[in-house]
Amino acid sequence: MQQGRTPLGVLNEAFPEKTMIFGLFSKKNSNQAIVDRQYQALTSAARMPELYERLNVPDTVMGRFEMLSAVMILFFRRTRASGTSGQEIAQEIVDAFFQDIDYSIRELGIGDNSVPKRMKKLAGMFYGRLEAYAQAMDSRDAEGLATALGRNIHPKAKEAVDMRGLADWMFAAEDYLLSQSEDVIATGSATLPKVA
Repeated sequence: MQQGRTPLGVLNEAFPEKTMIFGLFSKKNSNQAIVDRQYQALTSAARMPELYERLNVPDTVMGRFEMLSAVMILFFRRTRASGTSGQEIAQEIVDAFFQDIDYSIRELGIGDNSVPKRMKKLAGMFYGRLEAYAQAMDSRDAEGLATALGRNIHPKAKEAVDMRGLADWMFAAEDYLLSQSEDVIATGSATLPKVA
């Protein structure tokens, strides 16, 4: 039997599960321009200097991960009530987020053997934050959201860090996203507000 890679889309009889996985990557993504535009807008929002200068978010690798996670969560929450295309775009943007994290980990010089383990940990962190922030945001509990943000963004702080400003911005950002039409979401043109 000849060793080597199976061409995309060709059934790999020795490893049938690989046929499905590699088939996903060969599928042309018709939403790519929309996803790229929206992902760029979201990452730009997560990098606003005011978040780091005025709202107690540390300008570190993990601080930026926390803000990008928060922005992705806001967008994900906005699109949960969208039609099929909005939800598909949201999922593709979350996928792009994790691909970006994978790339960043590798750029930091982390060995290939450690990357999957770190990615699993970061994915767990993201979905844990999604759940914690959703509970506070669904009930419009600004103090609860500030507490959750402080716990995640400043896990080693001996005293609680005031994250109320960031919590207030997240509520304002959610309202801002909700005010944008489905056409804006479907074309990847959603924006987030500046820090007031």
